[in-house]
Parts: sequence; structure tokens; C-alpha cells
Amino acid sequence: MTVIVRDLHSDAIADIEGFVRVRHAALPYMYFSPESVRHHLSLTPARARYRALVAEEDGEIIGTAQVGLAHESPEPGQGWLNVYVDPARTGRGAGTLLMRTAEEHLAAHGATHLYAWVLDEPGYRAFAERHGYRASRSAHFLVLDLAHTELPPLQNPPAGVELRTAADFADDPRPLFALDAEAGSDEPSDIDTELTDYDAWVAEYWKHPHLDLELTSVAVADGRPIAFSLAHTNGVGRYGTGMTGTARAFRGRGLAKLVKNDSLHRARAVGYTEAYTGNDSDNGPMLAINKWFGYEIRATEVRHVRELG
Repeated sequence: MTVIVRDLHSDAIADIEGFVRVRHAALPYMYFSPESVRHHLSLTPARARYRALVAEEDGEIIGTAQVGLAHESPEPGQGWLNVYVDPARTGRGAGTLLMRTAEEHLAAHGATHLYAWVLDEPGYRAFAERHGYRASRSAHFLVLDLAHTELPPLQNPPAGVELRTAADFADDPRPLFALDAEAGSDEPSDIDTELTDYDAWVAEYWKHPHLDLELTSVAVADGRPIAFSLAHTNGVGRYGTGMTGTARAFRGRGLAKLVKNDSLHRARAVGYTEAYTGNDSDNGPMLAINKWFGYEIRATEVRHVRELG
């Protein structure tokens, strides 16, 4: 049986379904849909050199990779690749072929440092190390049983602050872009990011098919967003927090708890039963907030890096 690696065909239903199936089998804590896969393929900026790859054995997709340049980083040469193989189909060489193809693509476009998330399990970490990657930072996947966990009671906003939703900014999301750019630049990461391209942000993030404007809670002061908790939903019970952030001048006032609690309560009220999120291991304040809500760590990934040349 021969394994081949090729580009994902966005117009092939079997390709998209196979990609989603493998990702959910290998990484059930993140949600992919045909719409989100096509979204990334069509709307990621050209300068990201983004590719979605599949490993195929006898016509069946058994592995996937997402590959690109960190186009939002001020430092050039930062590449990333995330490779996942169906846990039931490992040991066939799919992971190695996907990684090799991804590395060749990134090197051809000037990448000097390659970053890859690897599940914190002995076999996966050993695979990365055999291919020249060294462990760096880690991050956790957290899950909350939203249907059966008692959430903290809702609180009134402090004086001068009101709670709104992202839907209130549908006509002009630029204020949320500014807040996301500020909060996101302070997120712990191996790769620094700078959100400077508003149009690209709208296309890639604001128009993401899973973004739920109604369940994204925003704290506003003097007409300006100062904290937000971004909600992604699948419409049938699964809710995820894409990002919770607060403007620097307003941190330490409990606003992250305020907006996330508001969003979680409203998500449960409309029928969502599972809540997912992720946190860098060094993000102590957000880990403490999620523990306060009742989230539990279900898995950990370790960022690995390889330097080329």
C-alpha cells in the first residue's frame, strides 16, 4: 500500500470530508467544518503561502497538514506546520511525508524557523525530535460541561461600562479590530504578531464561518470596546472561545471574567452544552479564570521549533 501526499482539493467533497474527519479523530478539542476549511483556503492572504495537504492511502485520506508563513509577524522567515494523522492509521509514513512536503514548501518561500504543535504524548514528541525539532512552549485544551456545571452568577458591569455584543458592531467592526490587535499582541507565543491589515482581518477573522456575533460579548466604555470574549459555535451544541482579551489600560478590573461569563450564560441559554477553549501554559491569569468557570484541562500540545540552514 502506497501513501502519497498532495494538496487538498477544495472543490472535492470527499477531500473536505476526509480532512475534517482526520482532524477530529486526531484532535477532538478543536472544531473544523467543511466551511471553515474552505474559508482558510480561499481567504488566507497570499503572502501567508498557505497550503492544506492530505496524505492518501488507496484513495482514503489518513493524514493532514496545514502549512504557512506567519504573515502577521514583524519578523520574516517564521513558518508553521501542523501535521495530524488518523490515530488508527499511524505507522505508514504519512506523517513523515506530510512534514517533508511542508518543510520543502516553507523553505522555498524563505522560512528559516519552523514551528509545529505536537501533542504531549511520548510517541508524538519522539517523532518530532527524530525530525530535528526541539520542544518549546506548551498550551492546553480545556473543556467545560456547560450543560451540568454551575456557572458563576452574572455580575453587573462596573460604573461606566456596559455589556454589548459583536453584532452591535456589524456595520463597523474597526473598533473591535483595534482591541483584538492590542490584546492579541500581548498573548504568550513563540511568534510575535502585529495585526495591521484591517481588510485582511475582516476577511480572515470577522467573516469566519464559526464566528457567532450574537454570543460574542463586548464590554464598552465611552463608546469604545475595552474587553471581549469571542465565541465560535457550530449551531448544534458546541461553543468555543476563540479569544478573550482586555485593553491594557483596563486590565485588573475583572472585565475578562465579566465578558466571558456573560457569553457562557447566554450560550447555555440557547442550548449549547459543551464549551471549549485553549490557553498557553504561561498565561496564568487566563488559566485561573477558566479554572474559576470550571474548565478542565483535557490535553496538552507542545510547540516544537526547527531552524533551517
